[in-house]
Amino acid sequence: MSDVRPKKALGQHFLTDQSIARSIVDALSADGVRDVLEVGPGMGVLTQYLLQRPDIDLKMVELDGESVAYLMRTFPGLEGKLLEADYLKLNIQKIFPGPYRVIGNFPYNISSQIFFKILEDKDVVPEVVCMIQKEVADRIAEPPGSKTYGILSVLLQAWYDIEYVLSVGPGAFNPPPKVKSAVIRLKRNSRTELGCDEKLFKQVVKTAFNQRRKTLRNALKPLIKEGADTSDPIFDLRAEKLGVEDFVRLTIILN
Repeated sequence: MSDVRPKKALGQHFLTDQSIARSIVDALSADGVRDVLEVGPGMGVLTQYLLQRPDIDLKMVELDGESVAYLMRTFPGLEGKLLEADYLKLNIQKIFPGPYRVIGNFPYNISSQIFFKILEDKDVVPEVVCMIQKEVADRIAEPPGSKTYGILSVLLQAWYDIEYVLSVGPGAFNPPPKVKSAVIRLKRNSRTELGCDEKLFKQVVKTAFNQRRKTLRNALKPLIKEGADTSDPIFDLRAEKLGVEDFVRLTIILN
C-alpha cells in the first residue's frame, strides 16, 4: 500500500482502518439511487467495498494523477469509471444526467467547498455519506444556539437531514491528521422550495454570520433597504439564534 505518497498540498490522509472503511460504505443506503460518485478515492480504501455492492453504479473523481495510476493498476475494470479531474470544477451533468449520490473521505482543506457544490446540485443529490474533520461535522449537525453553528449549518439543514454516524481518531490514517474526524450522512428532506428568494436567503445567512457578534440589525445593514421597518424583534437577535425557518422569515422581511 506504499505506492502513493500522501501529498500535503492536496490535504491527503489515507484511511487505513478497514473496519471504518466498511462502516462508511455500509452507511450508504441500500435502497437509493443507483448512480454513486466517490469523491477523492485516493488508494481505494472505500472503492474496494463500493465495487462489491451490486446495488450501485460507481464512478470516481480523483485529482491526484499518482492515485489514478495506482487505482487503475489495483482495480481491474475501472476503465470509464475513474475520472482524473478536480471535483470542484467538474460538470457533473456530463457524468450523471440524472440523480446521483455522493460518498468519500473529503480532503479536509476543501470540505466546505465540496458542500457548497453539493448544494448547487441539491435537487439531484438525495444522499451524501462522507468523512470530514470532526469540528466541521459538529458544526454542520449543530442546532441553532451554539458557537459552532454557522453558514454551512443553516444552508445544509435547509435541504438535508443530517445524521452523525461515527467518530474516527487520528490513528486510523496515514499520515495521522492533527484533528479528529467524523462520518456523517446527509439525506435530502422533503423541502422543494424555501418560500423566499433563494439567492437572497444565501446572502442573508452569509452576511449575518460574517459579523456574528453583532445583532442582525447591525450585521445586515448592507442588505436593509432605506426606510425598511426593522422593528421586528428578530433584528435584536444574533445569527446563531436563528433556525432555517427564522432565516426564511428574515429574508421575506428584507425582500
